[in-house]
Amino acid sequence: MIKIALNWKDYECLDAGNKEKLERWNDVILQRPEPSALWQTDYKDWNKADAIFYRQKNGKGKWKFNKKLPEFWSINYKNLTFKVSPTNFKHTGIFPEQASNWDWMMDLISKENRDIKILNLFAYTGCATMACSYAGAKEVVHVDASKSINNWAKENMELCNLFNNTIRFITDDVMKFIQREIRRGNKYQGIIMDPPSYGIGPKNERWQIESQINNLIFSSLQLLDNNPLFFLVNSYTTGFSSIMLSNILKLSFNYGNIETGQLGLPITKNDLILPCGIYGKWTND
Repeated sequence: MIKIALNWKDYECLDAGNKEKLERWNDVILQRPEPSALWQTDYKDWNKADAIFYRQKNGKGKWKFNKKLPEFWSINYKNLTFKVSPTNFKHTGIFPEQASNWDWMMDLISKENRDIKILNLFAYTGCATMACSYAGAKEVVHVDASKSINNWAKENMELCNLFNNTIRFITDDVMKFIQREIRRGNKYQGIIMDPPSYGIGPKNERWQIESQINNLIFSSLQLLDNNPLFFLVNSYTTGFSSIMLSNILKLSFNYGNIETGQLGLPITKNDLILPCGIYGKWTND
C-alpha cells in the first residue's frame, strides 16, 4: 500500500529525478539529493532554487545559497506550525511525507473518549509529537538522544501554541529509556518510532537497526497498556522492505490489524510519486 501526503499547502515537491528533488518550503525553493529519484528529468525551472545542497565525496555536504535566506522560517500543516532550517546534513527538520501518518494518528486520538498517553521514540524535531498533542493526547513523551534536536522540538511546541499541553522532552538513549520505563511499570496507549539506520546515544551508545530492530519492537510492546490504540514504525533504511516490517509486526502481535506500505509525496510537475520510506501500523480493532 502507498500512503501519499496530499494535504500540504506550504510544502510542495516541484520536481524530482537524476537523484535530486526540487521542493518549495513556503516561499523558499530548495534543491536536495534524493537517492530514490532514479528516473530522468529535464531540470526545467530548477534554476529557481534559492539554495542547493551538494554532497561531497567524504559523505558530508554543504549548501550553496543563491540568495540570502533566513536562518530558519516556518511552515503550516493544517493547524500545526513547524520550524524549517537547512542543516549541514541536508535535512530541514521536517519529513513532509509523514503528514499522512500525522493525519492517521490525529484521527484516532480525537475519536477517543479516554485519556491517551503517547510515546514517541527517536522523535526528532517532534512533528508527530505536536500532532498527537494537538489532537488531544493527555500526555506525549518525546524521546531523542540529541539535546539540540529536542530544543528544536520545543520550538515547534511553542510555534504550535501547545504551551499548556503535557509534553515531556527526554534526552536519552532510546533502548535505555525503554528498559527504565518497563521497570517503572509505565504504560502507553500509543507508540511511535522512527529508528535511524545508525546512531550514537548521548553517552556514546551505539545503534544499528539491522541488529536491534527486533529487540526494539519487542521491548516497546511491553509498554503498551491493556487497551492500546496504535503502534507505528517508520523506516528510511535502504534495503528494508515493507514486507520485512510486516513479518516483524505479525510475529509481535497476535491480534488487531496490521498495515504496511510505502510513504510518498506527489510531484507537481507530473503524475509521479516520490518514494519516501516505509511504514508499519498496528491498531487494536
